[in-house]
Amino acid sequence: MFKSKCCPSSPFAEGKHDEATARRRGFLDFQLNEEQLHLKKSVREFAEREILPHVMEWDEAGEFPLATIKELGKLGLLGTIFPPEYGGPGMGYIEYVTTIEELSRVDGSVGIIVAAHTSLGSNHIFLAGTEEQKKKYVSKLATGEYIGAWGLTEPSSGSDAGSARMTAVRKGSNWVLNGTKTFITNGRYADVLVVIAVTDRAAHTHGLSAFIVEKDAKGFRPGKKEHKLGLRASDTSELIFEDCVIPAGNLLGKEGAGFIDAMRVLDGGRISIAALALGMAEGAYECALKYSKQRKQFGKAISEFQGIQWKLADMATEIEAAKLLTFRAAAMKDAGMKSTQESSMAKLFTSEVAVRCANESVQIHGGYGFIKDYPAEKFYRDVKLCTIGEGTSEVQRLVIARQLLKD
Repeated sequence: MFKSKCCPSSPFAEGKHDEATARRRGFLDFQLNEEQLHLKKSVREFAEREILPHVMEWDEAGEFPLATIKELGKLGLLGTIFPPEYGGPGMGYIEYVTTIEELSRVDGSVGIIVAAHTSLGSNHIFLAGTEEQKKKYVSKLATGEYIGAWGLTEPSSGSDAGSARMTAVRKGSNWVLNGTKTFITNGRYADVLVVIAVTDRAAHTHGLSAFIVEKDAKGFRPGKKEHKLGLRASDTSELIFEDCVIPAGNLLGKEGAGFIDAMRVLDGGRISIAALALGMAEGAYECALKYSKQRKQFGKAISEFQGIQWKLADMATEIEAAKLLTFRAAAMKDAGMKSTQESSMAKLFTSEVAVRCANESVQIHGGYGFIKDYPAEKFYRDVKLCTIGEGTSEVQRLVIARQLLKD
């Protein structure tokens, strides 16, 4: 199990620099330290040994790889960003991004399962929960004893999260929840869910509150499992609440602060999606590079043709730029800095780079890129979600513009 924090030599080690020092040093020129490189190597080896042989089997069947996810929990990789007192290994966002990147390089489905579990469901409890809630839930989520999910999106409430319709009404010592959430990653497999509901309709976004719901809560059930284009081994489902009764103590954070806390959670979640996209972009590039060296046409490898070389050069360059944006956002989170703008930039750019890289990977493979015997077609299907989930590219541009135009 991975337990170590960034080693003291890292410029991003906990407490080493304040924000001014961090900005002065910058985040563009840094290397992973020895412990982080060891983590990267270990996750890559696990992914290639335990995940790669099953990727297409899981994808074809739409099979959630629960046993593999539990193994990741035993290794401490479901709670990377949480301290030891809450069951985590006490690492940071650099290590978390590295983990998601390496998992997604092999299978984006596993990457998004871990990302939704960690940076959304578990992290909301960690950021906004009471000490009792964190001890009760985060400690089991971080070790994989529990699987977590997070519910914000509704059938009529996507980018406009403030238009949520699901309600929570206080009745004595309980809350009663009614409504439906949709497109929820891990929805059918989650032991613990965090959901956002309306507690004061007149207050609009300030009338939204967050709640912790356990899977056996009366009145709760998973609904339809979505039949998806890509990331098919990850579970995406409806959550249905019909007079669902939960204890008053399951209010997460202050009443009316659910939307604000959700936006805080999404700052980290968007770094997750950037890491997810980065890993898949790397996977798509690597399989294209390998194929281009093996495929011969007109008497030589297609990698010798300038048209292919330029495609590979563009892919590699954009991936490096995306990596710098993603790790800068992660480093800022580790330094305790506000990263709303940087997280959205990383998510926007990296997700769109991933789509372009996957497209070029299929093109380089030619007809073989269109069949399932080669990995290019799966990366092509999987990456598109990254431009949609946790805020579309259009929403990211709005977020970035608002940050730029602040007085």
